[in-house]
Amino acid sequence: MPQSAVLKVKDGNLPNAIKDFLKGLLEKNLVEALLVPVELPSGNNVMLTLVTKVEKLEDARPLAPVMPVNAAKIVSTLTKLAPSEKKIGVILRSCELRALTELVKLKQADLTNLILIGIDCLGTCSVATYGMFCRENASPAEEFLKRVADGDDSLLREACRICEYPAPINSEASDITIGLIGMDWKEGILLQAASPEGELIIDALELGAEGDPSQREAALAALTEERIRQRDLLLQQTEQELKGQDNMLQLLAPCVACHNCRIACPICYCKECLLDSPTMVEFEAEKYVSWAEQKGALRMPADSLLFHLVRLNHMATSCVGCGLCEDACPNGIALMKPFRLVGLRVQRLFDYLPGRSLDDELPLTAYREEEFGELGYK
Repeated sequence: MPQSAVLKVKDGNLPNAIKDFLKGLLEKNLVEALLVPVELPSGNNVMLTLVTKVEKLEDARPLAPVMPVNAAKIVSTLTKLAPSEKKIGVILRSCELRALTELVKLKQADLTNLILIGIDCLGTCSVATYGMFCRENASPAEEFLKRVADGDDSLLREACRICEYPAPINSEASDITIGLIGMDWKEGILLQAASPEGELIIDALELGAEGDPSQREAALAALTEERIRQRDLLLQQTEQELKGQDNMLQLLAPCVACHNCRIACPICYCKECLLDSPTMVEFEAEKYVSWAEQKGALRMPADSLLFHLVRLNHMATSCVGCGLCEDACPNGIALMKPFRLVGLRVQRLFDYLPGRSLDDELPLTAYREEEFGELGYK
């Protein structure tokens, strides 16, 4: 069983307890930098920030219920060209850990000298909703925790309400996990190590009391069951709503080909996307007129359906359901549902769970003779 300990919460202030934990990592030189959400000067949003000085952690907000960007993309930015020479601690939600695992397998990120700190995710709201929530509440983190404790998920994005992985999906996904679900936030939370680096952190911080993960595991099981129920209901409805090309075209009708969804997606990583290349987007006027004449009218920008279908084909096996594609759409297209539906179907087909393990081969890069034998292929 992984080594675990209780991180005590002083005066019932959970955000401060986690902040003190992070400060301890820097103070004891367990890491040389931390990638953590930090509150912006406006006070109504956070942004991932690479912190090297302890005092700069005063504005750290690891419990802020908002995810402006999937942290896996930032880790890719930090490590894609070369691994880090200094030890960096990274706070990651489950969907971010899973996306990072996929990016490592795609050789778009490197885990060398990274200390991965997984944290149970209580859900996130949109950037706009979080901004409004901050304006209405003097202590947004405490108010959010109170609502979660009361079972109120009305603030959460739809992607979070159907996320069946609110915690790291296996004990080896992170070096150390901050366990919140099922714990008494006013008394103490669970720290669970899954690597020698994680054990070193627990020992160095001299936390004392060993943690009991059983309460968390029971709460996680109940929450997961409810999330799966909500997911299946939503995806059944989505399947009915999007049957046929006409319904899919109707969903995507507001698309203006800004490609924000591709930019926000942690799995889309190509430096030069074919869908942005002159081959796909630059044509003479005569071409457009010719296509218009064939149909009597041509919607502009053209080929929005093709863009989404090609993107879906490229990343369905690795989609972690973070929903940031939908958040990034300026016209509010409900992209999460079709991508989640197709992603889940494709992943089941290959018996593949994105982010489960670095040892799992990417389905589209591995060949097995027995695949699709039931369809008559040999």
